[in-house]
Amino acid sequence: MSAIKESVDISRRPEDVYSYVTDPSHLTEWQESAVSVQPLGDTPMGVGSRMVVTRRIGHREFPMTMEVTEFDPPRTWHLRGVDGPVRGNVHGTVEPLGDGERSRVTLDLDFEAHGMGKLLVPLIVRPHARKEMPRNEQKLKGLLESGAA
Repeated sequence: MSAIKESVDISRRPEDVYSYVTDPSHLTEWQESAVSVQPLGDTPMGVGSRMVVTRRIGHREFPMTMEVTEFDPPRTWHLRGVDGPVRGNVHGTVEPLGDGERSRVTLDLDFEAHGMGKLLVPLIVRPHARKEMPRNEQKLKGLLESGAA
């Protein structure tokens, strides 16, 4: 199956958007299924950084260790799940628009399934993510454009 890909235009500079969207402490503010994010170690965000992201899907919570495999401010980042039955794989880009005071954020998401995840991904996880991702991007846009972020 193909990845889920969504884009949103935001009236903020790419540097501002990138710093907010790649800061793990903000994840629960704009992603509705994200319950918590726990950084592993005390290194600054960058290639090799890891964090445990816990998501609620339905009535269950699923923790997943994510590792940063690409980090190129203010343009791109890539995170991949390294454990659990459902492993997310997200690639993000921030493109400047017009005079550089606006940005386009594109998120490309897919999942790798292991064990029981082979049932969960096509039946629950991917459909849930397809519905949630556009709402998350609109929430991100609202937070950044209102100055709340």
